[in-house]
Amino acid sequence: MTETKTIQKAPFKGDHVGSFLRPERIKQARIKNKNGEITAAQLRTIEDEEIVKLVAKQKDAGLKSITDGEFRRAWWHFDFLEGLTGVEGYDSGSGIQFKGIETKSRAIKVTDKVAFNDNHSMLADYAFLHQHVGDDHVAKMTIPSPNMLLLRGEIDESVYENIEALLPDLTNAYKQTIQAFYNLGCRYLQLDDTSWATFLSEEGEQSIREKGYEPEVLRQLFSRAINDSIADRPDDLLITMHICRGNYRSHFFSTGSYDAVSETIFSALNVDGLFLEFDDERSGGFESLRHVNRDDLHVVLGLITTKSGELEDKDQIKKRIDEAATYLPLDQLCLSPQCGFASTEEGNNITDEAQWRKIRHVVEIAQDVWN
Repeated sequence: MTETKTIQKAPFKGDHVGSFLRPERIKQARIKNKNGEITAAQLRTIEDEEIVKLVAKQKDAGLKSITDGEFRRAWWHFDFLEGLTGVEGYDSGSGIQFKGIETKSRAIKVTDKVAFNDNHSMLADYAFLHQHVGDDHVAKMTIPSPNMLLLRGEIDESVYENIEALLPDLTNAYKQTIQAFYNLGCRYLQLDDTSWATFLSEEGEQSIREKGYEPEVLRQLFSRAINDSIADRPDDLLITMHICRGNYRSHFFSTGSYDAVSETIFSALNVDGLFLEFDDERSGGFESLRHVNRDDLHVVLGLITTKSGELEDKDQIKKRIDEAATYLPLDQLCLSPQCGFASTEEGNNITDEAQWRKIRHVVEIAQDVWN
């Protein structure tokens, strides 16, 4: 087992969600690899070199948690899920509909019994990151929540009758995957999850009913999937969850306050921290924080948008943090961008320079507020 120091049992006061804009060099290398002009090994070498640069940039910007920017991924969720035994990706002929834009075509399906894959590519991805982060910072791994397979996966009914039948195998696969990351030195793991956003609007709840479920039943299933997956985690492994409202080329997926799921996410999920999106009016206010009934749960306020390059007013952000602190003690709050800068390889409509201004902005405001 890799030796690693124990980190604080909370997200950092100035933190981030994980993904960064892909350098043009990686984008071109992926095209060349697809066209057969360079090998997979050559592509990985280029990714390695760019990730090493990214690690240094994150440190220079003042971040304590360091990711690989998801530079090796095309999608924030599909790439990981396709690496599980029994799950396959395919071209569905249509994408996911966001507000005003549709993603490129991709989908996943469950074709066999779902299980842990000890050759999962992201184990090697994390090992590389951990090696280059060093002892003065914390390597953070981001993976999709198990709910993303329940929500997005098409299930072969000859394998599993329904998602309830799939759940035990899925959560067992996650338990083993989480332990594998831990054995490589991971002490900070983040689950990314858009499933909860489905409950935040009438439109979303109607889509749930169209799939044959009542929203309350599905909420309980999603909660169980999270808790069962992380039930056996080591005591010194910090697990947070980012509840995302959709992030594709600066477009969003859902609207509505967290009230519809607040009692579940704040009281029923056994995670150490929650990254929540509060970057604009579609996210509602902080009133839902009143449902937090644990003094060991940390809420990371996503007040800095990654969807545009305009820099938020520092004083206004500090006022919003003060407002949130009327519902939850300040020492249980943290600050971050509302989402990553590139949930897919295309990235948001923001420049690289603006991206780093945003990160430094988060770090500086956090230092002002909590130091």
